[in-house]
Amino acid sequence: MSRTSSEPLSCWPPGLTSHHPSRRSSPAFSEASGSLTLQHHMLEPVQRIPRYELLLKEYVQKLPAQAPDLADAQKALNMIFSAAQHSNAAITEMERLQELWEVYQRLGLEDDIVDPSNTLLREGPVLKISFRRNGPMERYLFLFNNMLLYCVPRVIQVGAHFQVRTRIDVAGMKVRELTDAEFPHSFLVSGKQRTLELQARSQEEMISWMQACQAAIDQIEKRNETFKAAAQGPEGDAQEQELQSEELGLRAPQWIRDKMVTMCMRCQEPFNALTRRRHHCRACGYVVCGRCSDYRAELKYDDNRPNRVCFDCYTFLTGNVIPEDKEDKRRGILEKGSVMGSEQSLMCSFLQLLGDKWGKSGPRGWCVIPRDDPLVLYVYAAPQDMRAHASIPLLGYQVTAGPQGDPRVFQLQQSGQFYIFKAETEELKGRWVKAMERAASGWSPGEPSDGDLSD
Repeated sequence: MSRTSSEPLSCWPPGLTSHHPSRRSSPAFSEASGSLTLQHHMLEPVQRIPRYELLLKEYVQKLPAQAPDLADAQKALNMIFSAAQHSNAAITEMERLQELWEVYQRLGLEDDIVDPSNTLLREGPVLKISFRRNGPMERYLFLFNNMLLYCVPRVIQVGAHFQVRTRIDVAGMKVRELTDAEFPHSFLVSGKQRTLELQARSQEEMISWMQACQAAIDQIEKRNETFKAAAQGPEGDAQEQELQSEELGLRAPQWIRDKMVTMCMRCQEPFNALTRRRHHCRACGYVVCGRCSDYRAELKYDDNRPNRVCFDCYTFLTGNVIPEDKEDKRRGILEKGSVMGSEQSLMCSFLQLLGDKWGKSGPRGWCVIPRDDPLVLYVYAAPQDMRAHASIPLLGYQVTAGPQGDPRVFQLQQSGQFYIFKAETEELKGRWVKAMERAASGWSPGEPSDGDLSD
């Protein structure tokens, strides 16, 4: 039988409410029960201890200071207070275990996860930034006091609602905010088992997740420091700090996204779909070609299983020396890494490259004026590329408005040579014009200037 909208919902089993008609029809039963329902009578044992505590508090307050019963009454009050605390703690623990059991049921009751000593700190949906796909993907996080579960919602939610993809131990975990214009409100969770780039739906949600993760990290570090201090003493602490100074192979790296590079980050050869495909070094996270990642090394964060690594990481992790002819590292004027140049730059951003020099499609380029080479503009195909597509000495060039009438377009001009650029905003164009005019006049860092180029 379906419930009508006028029927009240009840959390009590049907057997506890089936006596109501007979109670209403029997005055004797109603008188014996004090006109109270069975549910009210079942609450009496739960409410008895708090009532005793309130009665004793009032009794002690009204006793005279010389009353012979004052000492016994105070002793009884202390005993009732302890019993009330114990009762409240037991109820809280039962509620925690019930909530924990419901979470475990949603996760499929996996053996390596179910632990009654765990405490759920936070749960909720997030977006996973993929290093291969363009758009973020829906994921779900469960943060416990000792682990972070990275889960995928099941399409058919029969039994378990989520599939656990990765378990990251809170011990050794790190969390920090990412500065990525393409993915706002994003943050990084780096653990021994895996490193995740995640995106929240708002700045407040991102801050809340980061604070919850950091609080769990701080709590477990505080507990571990107490154990280490008791077991090792001061010398053990110094040894532990020395072991953590180099983490290559000890924890999962942050993978560089595929679209952030167009060439191998080791040999600087351009990628293509047939003969030079993208691979990731499992030790450092760089995007490298098959030739530069044709090595295997055991990584501690992956239970010492052999993983694909680049030759730099292979040399560091194994101590084996690679012959010079196989390494074949040749660097030229264009091989100034975009990553280092961007971090130590006077100006860097994407600009659209217009004109016949760049091709008819008008591609975007990552443009950098390095601080250590302030008179040269380097143009990269992607922000993480290790080799520039072109370099333009700016000394002697004139910076003028573009020929297309767009306020965001500007050009470099010298002796019939033209390089045309288009910024995303007029404000960004103004900063680029100022930076290029300084470089064209021979200005270098350390000399007096009339303004700041930074945001």
